[in-house]
Amino acid sequence: MMFFKKFEDRIESWREFRDSLEQDSDPVKTTIEFWNKAPISAMSCDPFDQNSWPLAWQLIDENKYCDFSKILAIYYTLKLTDRFKDSYFEIQIANDKKEHRFYYLLIVDDKIVGYRYDSTVTRKELPNLWINQSYVMRDDI
Repeated sequence: MMFFKKFEDRIESWREFRDSLEQDSDPVKTTIEFWNKAPISAMSCDPFDQNSWPLAWQLIDENKYCDFSKILAIYYTLKLTDRFKDSYFEIQIANDKKEHRFYYLLIVDDKIVGYRYDSTVTRKELPNLWINQSYVMRDDI
C-alpha cells in the first residue's frame, strides 16, 4: 500500500496508479476507492484558504489526509492523467443545514465526488446544499 512507503516509493506508486487509470472502466470510482484507503488525519489545510492548499507533490510528501485533502488528492490524481487533462474541475465547500454537515465536493465534468463516501452523484441526485465557497480549478498544477 502506497501510504506506508517512503516518499520516493509513494511518488512512484502514485504515478503507476495514475497510469492505470488511462484504461480503467470507471477511473473516478477507482480513484475514490484508492484514496479511501489513505489514513485519515486531523485537518491539514484550510479549505477556505486556497493559498494553504498543498501542491500535489507536497500532499504526497506530507502523507497526511484529512477529508478535504483527500478531495484535493482525487483532483490531482485525475488531473495529472491524459484522460482528464481537459476535464472541468471545481471544488465546492457546501453545507447541508438540515443535516448540520459540511461537504467537500469535487466536480469532475458531470460527476460530483464527496457527497457519498464511495461513489459519485449527479447534480440531480445532490440535495439542495448551501455552497459556502467554490473554486474553479486551474489547469496549471
